[in-house]
Amino acid sequence: MAVSHATQAQKIRASLKHPVIDVDGHIIELTPVLLDFIRKVGGSHMVDRYLEGDGSISWWRMSPQERRDTRTTIKPWWGSPTNTLDRATATLPRLMRDRLDDLGIDFTVLYPSAGLYAVTFPGIRDNEMRQVVCRALNTYMAEVYGEYPERMAPAALIPMGTPDEAIAEIEHAVNALGIKVVAIGCDVSRPVPQLHRDHPGLGEAGSWRDTFGLDSEYDYDRVWEKCVELKVAVTGHGSSQGFGHRTSISNYMHNHIGGFAAAGEALCKAVFMAGVTRRFPTLNFAFLEGGVVWACALFSDLLGHWEKRNGQAILRLDPATLNHERLMTYFRDYGFDEANGKLDAIRESLVREQPRPAVLDDWAACDIQTAEDLRDLFVPRFYFGCEADDPLNALAFNTSMDPFGARLGALFSSDMGHWDVPDMEAILPEAYELVEKGLLTEEDFRDFAFGNSVRLHGGMNPEFFVGTKVEEAAGSLLRAEGA
Repeated sequence: MAVSHATQAQKIRASLKHPVIDVDGHIIELTPVLLDFIRKVGGSHMVDRYLEGDGSISWWRMSPQERRDTRTTIKPWWGSPTNTLDRATATLPRLMRDRLDDLGIDFTVLYPSAGLYAVTFPGIRDNEMRQVVCRALNTYMAEVYGEYPERMAPAALIPMGTPDEAIAEIEHAVNALGIKVVAIGCDVSRPVPQLHRDHPGLGEAGSWRDTFGLDSEYDYDRVWEKCVELKVAVTGHGSSQGFGHRTSISNYMHNHIGGFAAAGEALCKAVFMAGVTRRFPTLNFAFLEGGVVWACALFSDLLGHWEKRNGQAILRLDPATLNHERLMTYFRDYGFDEANGKLDAIRESLVREQPRPAVLDDWAACDIQTAEDLRDLFVPRFYFGCEADDPLNALAFNTSMDPFGARLGALFSSDMGHWDVPDMEAILPEAYELVEKGLLTEEDFRDFAFGNSVRLHGGMNPEFFVGTKVEEAAGSLLRAEGA
């Protein structure tokens, strides 16, 4: 459905010397059609259970007092575009294909909406339902959106309740459905064992967040191994709304701001500290919708903390190095009145040793010997989905600020299909404003809108872009960089 005149997005795209790849567009599922897929996968009884368990409207049915009594987190009033053409575009794949040129986008990776936000399929606690609805949604994505592989790639949602179920769905998505992109939530909720033993039926109130890396309930290395085997990057798409400090019962914006960034950081940090990028040096991860500011901060924080508390530096904090006699001399010479009468008690308190951890080196799983090791385990393996209207996307390319002059893997993400994209035709122009304002160079923008996306997916699977509109350009980049 081409427009009668060139859009601003088309003009920008025509001026570029590279394609534009969108790594995070969103479709809007048609519920009646999705229910048919759930019925095919799990039977009519599963449809009934799904409809009964839909908690997305529970907040609206409560009185203000009930919301306060239960501390039920507010849900968004409306989460889809109200621009009629854009709303249709997010639902109808042929219309989306026909409009991509108007949007200045050559190729897009598409994620669901309801399955990630309204009900959050990978986070459903019912084991059977979680696996059924994820498979149904993935089949929906493959059959409805897989018809236009030259312009779009649908993503599959992977339930991560256990490594076995995750591996089964990755294999089905890739081998049976032909899907090239897999997405996980950034965490899953698990019951705190003692709380649920002492207080049966406590529900979500007695839960903790498992981020599949550090201190996980399971060893997810088999999942990462399967992703390497099947040549798919791990894309994390989750939010921290509804727990922690994002549980307002009255203000959705309070919960939404920073929610995706916090979830992405939690997954990224857990995976890194668990040594996943050390054990799987070719596996790429992307953390979507949270921007890149948190990643710049995390990279710097990791480096600073490693320098102060790595396996050797931590020994400087060994209490055995404290000279108790000299310290007591200072107390006697410089003590204040309230302490002077308690010198014996103070001396005794000094010799009480805190139990020594079995492993002092918190970085042991990463096997980091130098600061450069940390850089090499972080920068090439992690990518970060950035919405087009975020002016801080430029920080990813600020080599004077980021440690080692690193350029982090910021990814152009349209987020089309969501309420906060009021006009799809304005997405690319908003992103390009950083070039017009002198905050990004043309080279930076090439990496942002094209190169990093090719490295993320093509770096895992050199055939990823074969048969697409961007095949030639992506192939040239991969060959030039020896991927």
